[in-house]
Formats: sequence, C-alpha cells, structure tokens
Amino acid sequence: MELQITATSPDHPADLLDLPWQTPLEDWPDEHLVALPRGISRHVVRFVRAGGEVFAVKEVGEFSALREYELLRDLDRLGVPAVDPVAIVTGRSDPAGEELTPVLVTRLLNGSMPYRAMFETTMRPSTIKRLLDALAVLLVRLHLAGFAWGDCSLSNTLFRRDAGAFAAYLVDAETGQIQPRLTDGQRDYDLEVARLNIAGELMDLEAGGSLHPSIDAIQSGQEIVDRYSQLWYELTRPSVYPKEKRHYIERRIRRLNDMGFDVAEMQIQRSEDHGDGDTVTFVPKVVDAGHHQRQLLRLTGLDAEENQARSLLNDLETWMATQEDYAPGDKLGARPEVLAHRWVRDVFRPAVRAIPLRLRGDAEPAQLYHELLEHRWQLSEKAGEDVGMPATAEDYVRTVLTTA
Repeated sequence: MELQITATSPDHPADLLDLPWQTPLEDWPDEHLVALPRGISRHVVRFVRAGGEVFAVKEVGEFSALREYELLRDLDRLGVPAVDPVAIVTGRSDPAGEELTPVLVTRLLNGSMPYRAMFETTMRPSTIKRLLDALAVLLVRLHLAGFAWGDCSLSNTLFRRDAGAFAAYLVDAETGQIQPRLTDGQRDYDLEVARLNIAGELMDLEAGGSLHPSIDAIQSGQEIVDRYSQLWYELTRPSVYPKEKRHYIERRIRRLNDMGFDVAEMQIQRSEDHGDGDTVTFVPKVVDAGHHQRQLLRLTGLDAEENQARSLLNDLETWMATQEDYAPGDKLGARPEVLAHRWVRDVFRPAVRAIPLRLRGDAEPAQLYHELLEHRWQLSEKAGEDVGMPATAEDYVRTVLTTA
C-alpha cells in the first residue's frame, strides 16, 4: 500500500511524514506523544508533536475520516466553533504489509479541556451552569449554520476559558450533516440526544463522586433543552427595527442578559424589504465574573464595576455596529480599539460633561454614564422611540438630579 496524506495546508505534510504511520496508533512510542487530558472516545486518539505543533490523531475508517474532514472544513468556512482539520492519512500498513486504519489529524485547540478533565476537582454549580450554557450556544450556532450534529454530548465537546469567556467547540463531527436549513424535527432530535447524553454523562460523574451534590443530572439534561429553546427563540425571531425605535435593540440585549448570555457580536444591516428598517443579528456568548471589567478597561481605558462595565459595553457594541467602518472579522474594517476610542471621545465624554460638576456628587464617570443609559432606556420605552443621549442628559439633570 502507498501512504497518502491529504492536507489543508502545504506546510504540514512534510512534518507529518516524520510520524510512525507504520505502527498502530495505540502502540506509538512516547517520543512522539504529548501528555494531555483526553476525553472518552470510541476511537483510538493520541496527541502528538510534529514540526513544533501539537495535533490530535484519531484512527477511524477511511469513509468516516474523509466525511468528517470535509464537514470540519465546512464548519470552519461557516465560522462555527470546531476543531481545525489538518489532514487525512490513508494507505497505512505495518512492516508485514497488514493494512492499518486511516487517521484524521486535527490541530490542538490551545487552552481547551475535555469535560472529564474539568471535573477532576469538584466544580462549583455556577461554573457547571456556564459550561452547559456554552454547549447550548454551540448547538444553536450549529443549527443556525444548518449543521445537524446527531451526537451532541459533553464527550464530543471541548471547553475553553478565554479572558473570562466560556466557549464550547465541536470536536467530533462524524455523525453530522450540513443542509441549507434544518427542520424542526432535526433540531428536536439533536436536543433529545443532547438531553439523554448529558444526563447520562453527569450521572456517571455523580457515581464517581466528581459532581457537586447540588447538581441534579436528570434536571441538567432538561435545562440545556430549555436554555437552547430560549436562546433559539431570542436569536431567530423577526428583528427588523425602524430607525426611530433603536431602543428596541437595547431591549433585545437586556433579554439576552437576563437569560445569562452576553452579546459577542452584533451586526446591523439596512433591510431592503422593510424600507428604512434595520435587521439586527446577534451572536451570544457565555462569560465569567469580571469579564466586562477587563474588556472595558482593555478597549477604552475606563475602570468600572462589573455591572457598570456590562452596561457600557452593551452601549459601545450597539454604537459600533452603526458605524460605517465597523466590519467584524474584516481586515479592512476599523479595529475595535479604534472605534472604542472614538466612542469615548464622541459619545461617552460629551454625555458625562452634560452633567454639571455641582450635581455629580461622588459618582464616578462610569456610574454617571450607566445612570444615563438607564434613564434613556426608561424615556425611550415611554416615548416609544429612541430619545437620544443629549435629550436624556437634559431630562436627567432636570428631573432627577435637581430634585434629589
């Protein structure tokens, strides 16, 4: 048989050739292996180092390897969180000429952990909840992209914490399929599989003493279905807002916040089908405590408490999405730090300066702006349209500060 390596990049084949493909994966020598936590898999999986990088190598049938390789490439093009496919190695044989199982090679997802490794020490209930929320976000994003997973589980997912954010990544696409649009029945099937798998996996952890005693495994399986359903509705329901009712966007963000999610990305597009209305699209994320403080400080240099920072970041994100040079993921678009500096200069500072010094008391600028945002929200809801920050500041001084 003739060894064949099909790779996504011309940089990898030469490095991969140095690996002992003539040996069954389970017998590979330690000199090639990297000791990293592995999740449960029905296939033999090893982490190896080649050319200065670490890869995950999985033995799987040739048809399944080719299919999963293409699915992972499709998910990468669709911008869905999943492991990065690198190569397929076929035509393997041992020195005696016996055929060996082909392998799928994926790039190691830096900083990621399988769920069992994360439960080696008993996790707090709040952390477990955020991990399940991250999995719900991943499943929603997969379904929005037209990907039916077929085997959603904790075992087929990697989790990563990055600057306070929790993200889940698909690691096994073997049972998946991509279609232009999923039916409700296909989504319901994925949800039912997820419910049963997650309940079973948590019950297994419970039996081993690795699950916090306050966590109900069966209820957790149902909760991910409930969280998915809430998030799916909030992200997919019609969302075309007239220009004069931009406060509806803030209402939508607040609902996501109340559900425990934040907005990782927002896109506002002019809708040709609705005249001068705007179509708004959100991408959710799950965050850890203190994330907003760190994010606001990094982008703007403003130091604020967590709730203040969350409020300011929501306003910043909404404002950035309305700017003509805002293009997330596009190298030609303005960098977030540049837009954030402009927001501080043109939006934040003028609003704070509209509050007379004698009426500010001990309130920090971030707190003043947060209060203005809350006041604008109330005025806009009452008026049925966005009243704008100048009118808000004027009304806030007249009706709140001067009567305090």
